Amino acid sequence: MRRSTHAIRAIGLAMLGGLLGTAAAAQDMVKVAVPQRGTWETSVADMGEQAKIFAKHGIKIEALYTQGGGETMQALISSSVDVALATGAAAMFAAYVKGAPTRPIGASITGAREVYWYVKADSPIKSLKDAGGKTMAFSATGSSSHLAALKLIKMAGTEIKPVPTGAPPASFTQAMTGQIDIGWSAVPFGLTAMQEGRIRAIANIYDIPEYRDMSVRFHLANMNFITSRPDVLKRFLAAYDETLDWMYSGGDAPIEVFSKLYNIKADEMRQARSEYYTRQSMDIRRVSGLDQSMDDAVAYKFIPKPLTKEQLDDLFKHAAK
Repeated sequence: MRRSTHAIRAIGLAMLGGLLGTAAAAQDMVKVAVPQRGTWETSVADMGEQAKIFAKHGIKIEALYTQGGGETMQALISSSVDVALATGAAAMFAAYVKGAPTRPIGASITGAREVYWYVKADSPIKSLKDAGGKTMAFSATGSSSHLAALKLIKMAGTEIKPVPTGAPPASFTQAMTGQIDIGWSAVPFGLTAMQEGRIRAIANIYDIPEYRDMSVRFHLANMNFITSRPDVLKRFLAAYDETLDWMYSGGDAPIEVFSKLYNIKADEMRQARSEYYTRQSMDIRRVSGLDQSMDDAVAYKFIPKPLTKEQLDDLFKHAAK
């Protein structure tokens, strides 16, 4: 009788293991390139994974963290990842014109105001207008910070040299050690240093009037992923959207998750969420300012001419509606 009981228990455990194995196998892996790790905008995949929202939709996220720009696009074009988050509009247009197998699946942020430029507190630079002959950071070629830096330099009417410095922490180190004159960052990075009086902000992406309602970054996917796994893409976007809702309606819980995940003070993130990122600005279906964005991409030689209406329709054919 005891053997029978043991046998039944063993069979039960085997069946349970099989069921758990089936549940695990049901999770579809989506490889995601995440630039500038640790900003509110780029944290959605990590946050949704932590909150098990992607799992609820049968998705397992595998993240690859990049410095943005060309590094992100290279990973996407080579199919090393399925999705590239928060990719600059100029890089998106350039990839399309060159025939790269990538397409936008949604907007990342519209009306950005979280990207800013700063100097050390004791720097003689008070604004970009008196920064002639100095160096100014941006993340990577083709990124939104790259295009914005070029635009701000043109607006200032000064000869400033734009230099790629990678993610905000790397830029901060270079700025504080004098390797670069003007650093760049994205909130919440640098808020504590600013409050402590170690750095001073001298420019913001929001200083560019036409960028205040422009979709400056997009989520892109590899065409093979789009065409061969449409149901997975649909569930990925649904989980992404649900994660955003939770990040804004979940009270302090998302802030605490973010704080622990990236080792950033909760108070800093509360300020960043309330002052720099709105739920509306991160709506994946909100796309605006494409004409101006294309004009800038042409002006700074990312593309030879603006896309036609037919090309734009083709480009955004797979974007979230």
